[in-house]
Amino acid sequence: MSRKIKLIWDFRGPASAKTAEHHEIHLKEYIAIEKLSLNITGFEIQSEMLAIAFMVVTDENMIQVRDALKPHRGEVYEHKI
Repeated sequence: MSRKIKLIWDFRGPASAKTAEHHEIHLKEYIAIEKLSLNITGFEIQSEMLAIAFMVVTDENMIQVRDALKPHRGEVYEHKI
């Protein structure tokens, strides 16, 4: 089983929550267009001035997605129940 990588985009400022929420829509569109095997996306409000949008990809797709979408950072994804 391949590793899962969480690619993260950071948004700052008073509109960060709405921007991250909207960015997730585009991530879902990309997944559909590219027919990626994983369909895990989301956004999280970290504080009043910071929100993130993310998508999870497999190791095999990470380079392709990273080069196309230019996330700010990434980390190994561990699903928390």
